[in-house]
Amino acid sequence: MISKGYIVKRLAKRLQDFNELVMFQHSVFSLPFIFIAMIVAADGWFGFKLLILGALAAISARNAAMGFNRYVDRSFDKHNPRTVGRPSVDGRLDGASIALFTIVNALVFMAAAYFINDLAFYLSIPVLMVLLSYSYFKRFSSLAHIVLGISLGFAPMAGAIAVLDTIALWSILLSIGVVFWVAGFDLLYSLQDMEFDKTNGLHSIPSRYGSGITLKISVVFHIFTIVFWALFVSVAELGWFAGTAVLFSALMLSYEHYLVRKDFTQIDRAFFTINGYLGFVFIGLIILDKVV
Repeated sequence: MISKGYIVKRLAKRLQDFNELVMFQHSVFSLPFIFIAMIVAADGWFGFKLLILGALAAISARNAAMGFNRYVDRSFDKHNPRTVGRPSVDGRLDGASIALFTIVNALVFMAAAYFINDLAFYLSIPVLMVLLSYSYFKRFSSLAHIVLGISLGFAPMAGAIAVLDTIALWSILLSIGVVFWVAGFDLLYSLQDMEFDKTNGLHSIPSRYGSGITLKISVVFHIFTIVFWALFVSVAELGWFAGTAVLFSALMLSYEHYLVRKDFTQIDRAFFTINGYLGFVFIGLIILDKVV
C-alpha cells in the first residue's frame, strides 16, 4: 500500500521538476513591469482582484511559453552541455507531461484574461501565438532575441489594459523599453551558446556576427531601453522618483555590460541577479512616486 507521505514526496518532486523546467524564478523579469503599468494606470492601488488576475496571467503565460520552448527544443537541448541536465532532457519529465503542462497554462492565461476584461481576452490568443512562436525563430532567423523581447514587452501594455481597458501611449513606450531591455540581455546570455548554435545550424546574433558585434548591439539596445523608459516617465507625467528609477536602470545595465566584457563567466550573474534587482527597484521607486 502506498503511504500518504510517499505521495506527498512524489508530488513535491514533480512540482520541483516543473519549477526547474520553466525556471519560475525568472518571472521576476516581467512581473514588476505589469504591476508598474497597473500602478500608473490606476494612479496608485489597483485592487486585489487585478493583483491576483494580473499575476496569474503573467505567470501562466510565461509557463506556457517556457513549457512549449522546452518541448520543441528537446532535440537540441540533449546535445548542448549547458542544457543537457534540464528535466525535459534527462528523463525526469516526458513529452506528454510537458505538453499537458503547456496546454493547461495556456488555458489558465486565457481564463485570467477573460476575467480581467473583454479587450484582455480578445488579445490573449494573438499574444499567446507570439509567445509560442519564439521557440521556432532560432531555426530560421537571428531575430529571435527581438521576439523574446516582444514577448515580455507585452507585460506593461497588458497592465494598462487591465486597469484602463485601452492601450495608453505611455504603456507602449514602457513596453518598447522592455523589448530592448530583454533583447539586450538575451544577446549577452546567448554568448554562452554561440559555438553550439554555429555547429547545429541555429540562428542567433552571436553565432552570426561574433561576440564583439553582439556586445555592441546589446549596448545599443540598452541605450534604447533607457531612452524609451525616460519617454515613458515624461509622457505619464511621473515625478522624480520615477526618473531615479530610469537613472538606476542605466547604472545597473552599465554594470551588467562591465561584468560581461570583463569575464564571460559572469554572464549568469549579470543575467539573473542584476536584471532581477532592476525590476524590483524600478517598481519600488514607482510606488514611492505615487505614494509621495
